[in-house]
Amino acid sequence: MTGLDITPELLEVARSRAAESELAVEWVEGDAEALPFERHAFDRVTSCFGVMFAPRHQVAADELARVARPGGTIAVAAWTPEGLNGRMFKTVGSYMPPPPPELTPPVMWGTEAHIEELFADTGAALSFERRTVTFVYDSPESWVEYNSRVLGPAILARAALEPQGRWEELRGDLTDLYVEHNDAEDGSLRAQAEYLFTLARMPA
Repeated sequence: MTGLDITPELLEVARSRAAESELAVEWVEGDAEALPFERHAFDRVTSCFGVMFAPRHQVAADELARVARPGGTIAVAAWTPEGLNGRMFKTVGSYMPPPPPELTPPVMWGTEAHIEELFADTGAALSFERRTVTFVYDSPESWVEYNSRVLGPAILARAALEPQGRWEELRGDLTDLYVEHNDAEDGSLRAQAEYLFTLARMPA
């Protein structure tokens, strides 16, 4: 098993978790748009809310297909635009400068039509399933504060907006979003976030 990430700090966390679980994993620092592996290197290629953040979607999808063996499987989990995290990204983005027009939003990996376009030339048989993950935390407010310390888009937004005096406004909007999706009735947070699970079975 091989694990890859572009961020060294996340690799350190992964190494620690693997060691705790007594898993033998080779960890590699690298870019999803230029995977440092030979063609047809893996039976299974997976991404859990990772490759969706590579700027050039087609380049990243082509890399996934390149390193998958004939008859192998590619599995991708990505937040949907309509789900809680998709709406969170949209809320954060509304406070930030617009991205370059050539960049596709990460949550497009959470749409079936976009995936079909990305893998159209691979011959892969695609299947899709919409699933949810449950976020549980002390409260919506503390969840927003936690994300502002550990979640990339929230960290960047806070760093940009605090000097402008606009962070509190965004934090309020994010808190309202989590309150809207909150199923808990005791002041804590229990919210469902939808994602798209894609399986791409490569031709033999």
